[in-house]
Amino acid sequence: MSECSILSQFLKKIFMKRRQLLKNIGLTTGAFALGGRAVSEVLGNEIEKKKKRVLRVAHVTDIHIRPELDAPARFRKCLQEIKKHKVDFFLNGGDTIYAADYGNIKRERVDEQWNIWKGLLNEFEGYEVHSCLGNHDMWWAAPDKQDPMYGKDYVVKQLSIPNRYYSFNKKGWHFIILDSNNKNAGSLDDEQRKWLENDLSALPEGTPVIVLSHYPILAVCTHINGGNHSDATYITNLFYTHKDKRISCLSGHIHLLDNAVYNNVSYFCNGALSGFWWEEGDAKSAGKYFYKQTPPGYAIIDLFEDGSIVNQYHPHTF
Repeated sequence: MSECSILSQFLKKIFMKRRQLLKNIGLTTGAFALGGRAVSEVLGNEIEKKKKRVLRVAHVTDIHIRPELDAPARFRKCLQEIKKHKVDFFLNGGDTIYAADYGNIKRERVDEQWNIWKGLLNEFEGYEVHSCLGNHDMWWAAPDKQDPMYGKDYVVKQLSIPNRYYSFNKKGWHFIILDSNNKNAGSLDDEQRKWLENDLSALPEGTPVIVLSHYPILAVCTHINGGNHSDATYITNLFYTHKDKRISCLSGHIHLLDNAVYNNVSYFCNGALSGFWWEEGDAKSAGKYFYKQTPPGYAIIDLFEDGSIVNQYHPHTF
């Protein structure tokens, strides 16, 4: 028998097995007409039904709350939409306020933005919110470093988080919240590196882990826009030494949407809740409120007992 004949029979067997699988899960032949993507989605949905979901999390990032453009009311509308997904809690990826980090920002402007955020917290009643620091959240232009509003400690208080970096556990999943805002923007400082190494080492084999950072640790869109973690080599090497865990990473910062897999670690960069900072966009925007090709939105993340993850981005309208 020729090599071509052997290959032909092999491919025929694969096709027949796939066809039988589709028949077993109740698909009609019409599904084939929808194309490979549709079939994959249906298969994926059927597989998900057989797994046990233990958590559903909302990832909101780059909220950039501000008094202009009716942003607070529009934010409330977004939250109502997110709650319909029946999430267990929120992960806030940073840049909670519009901007405090520029040299011309005055104390009154910083106060104004954080006061708006405090007024919105009642919208989260009944939900935990675990936040990380964004590069625009800190006021570096304070008169001196002893000013109570200067730098990271003030933001930690505004966000009601235990520290600028921390971790916690939920239903078998371990969550690590990083502070990306260090020397060479988008990096971990030495203190945090040591903490991260110890935190990962303390986890049992097989532990599923979510790592939340503001800057992407590794992303596709940063090749277009920049903004990748400058110490990505260190972090990805560290993750590789912990390949006995199931690690997935979430980020924002770029306002663009992508996902990548490297050494079996998934990296999800989700778009900004504020889109084009609540503005209508510019000449590069693919649609109203888009930043380039990414619409404003949020991610709903399903976490399963076996350590798998599904990150689904939901564009929203204001």
